This record gives sequence, C-alpha cells and structure tokens, in this order.
Amino acid sequence: MKLPGFITKFWTWFRTPSGLAIGTVLTLGFVAGIIFWGGFNTGMEMTNREEFCIGCHEMQDNVYQEYVGTIHYSNRSGVRATCPDCHVPKEWGPKMIRKIQASKELYAKAFGIVDTPQKFEDHRLEMATREWNRMKANDSQECRNCHNFEFMDFSAQKSVAASVHDKAEEAGQTCIDCHKGIAHKLPRNHDASKDFQF
Repeated sequence: MKLPGFITKFWTWFRTPSGLAIGTVLTLGFVAGIIFWGGFNTGMEMTNREEFCIGCHEMQDNVYQEYVGTIHYSNRSGVRATCPDCHVPKEWGPKMIRKIQASKELYAKAFGIVDTPQKFEDHRLEMATREWNRMKANDSQECRNCHNFEFMDFSAQKSVAASVHDKAEEAGQTCIDCHKGIAHKLPRNHDASKDFQF
C-alpha cells in the first residue's frame, strides 16, 4: 500500500538530518517551551476568575446567588473571597489535581445533569459531599489561607465562638467540620446536627 504523497514527503523531511546547528534547535525548543508554559499558565489563571466560574447558568442561577448574600461576598472589611479562593488550591500541584477533578463538572454541564434548578437540587448533596470531603482531606487549606487558629484572637470573639474554636483546635478539627453552610445553603437531607460533635 502506497502512502499519500504529503505523508511520504513529511516522513522524508522528518527523518532527514537537519542542517541547523544543535544550538539553534535547543534555542527554538527553549523559546517554544516558554511560550507554551506562558500560554498554559495564562489559561489556568483565566479559569481561576469568578467570571469564568459563573459563566454557566447552573452556577450563576444557583450557588452564586446564595454566595452574594453571605459575608464572604460583602462585609465590613471589604475583603471578598471569590469562588476560586475557596474551591481551587493556590499551590501548583494541588491546583492541577483540582482542575482535572473539575472535568467532571464539565461533563455534568455538557450532558445537562444539573441544568435546571430541580436537577441541581437533586445533585446538591452529592456535589457538596464531594467538596466537603476534599476540604476535609486538605485540612480546609483554602479557608486557612485567610482564617487560621494560630492567628485567632479568641478574646475578641463572642464567647460561644471562642469556646467552639478552642475545642475544635484541641480536637484537631478543620473549618469544614462546622462551617458547611457558610457560603451556600445546605443540601436537603443533610443532618447538620452531626457537624458539631467534639
């Protein structure tokens, strides 16, 4: 079987030694690597913006509307935690793992699994549990980028909060153990009474 002419020509060109010096090839490879890496990082940062997160109506119409009414959106200090602040790790390795995991969310979008408010509510407990487990496994790292037991002034907190935070620190608990409904409403059928056990 004879290959088409353009494939034969390409293969011949590819296998023929180049007249270019090895330094030129290395320099071109280095420059191409920088361009690729810069483009890749730019793409990653574009997907770490709130505008990207709420670009689909499932997020815009459901969880974003809940978040807008919370202290993480508007507060006395003017510091806002956006979607990626809470849902995407800052470190490169964990960030890449989270981006790969997010491909499941694209699948749900493409196949209409959560494209109506009712479907979203039907899957809310499953989605929330997956996110809570992820945060529990990484010791609520995204929360701790802003909130940390070590830097809390318990004397400036309300007595109930100070007591609970003190007990939680002693018990080795993490933020998500108690603060599951902090930015989004809790799924129906979630038993919140189990969240406050020391």
